[in-house]
Amino acid sequence: MNSSEQKVQDILKRLELSKFRSSFNLSDKDINYIKEKKLSTIKDHAYDFINIRLAPKDIKNDGKQTPMRGHPVFIAQHATATCCRGCLYKWHKIPKDRDLTNNEINYIVTIIMSWMIKQIKNKSN
Repeated sequence: MNSSEQKVQDILKRLELSKFRSSFNLSDKDINYIKEKKLSTIKDHAYDFINIRLAPKDIKNDGKQTPMRGHPVFIAQHATATCCRGCLYKWHKIPKDRDLTNNEINYIVTIIMSWMIKQIKNKSN
């Protein structure tokens, strides 16, 4: 496991210790949606949501821009503390006062996808 993979696993473990963050789980409907659309499409959706709702420096409704349901990525964002700039700073130390970099966007999508894959594996067992 390389250092970036280890970083992802470490943050996922820390998030599991949070009562709030660990309360989010994908439903059977979410998992069926992911299987129907394929992970590559869901990853594209994650990039779209992050670029529109999280990447800009100024977000008019920051803290309220990510719905609690409606798409598996939204659930994953809450579970991984990638739902708003405040949570990004608190959990991932990504500053609020500037646009996200491409590396940060890739990191966020990696965290989201890793969490979803783990959820799917856990539901399959």
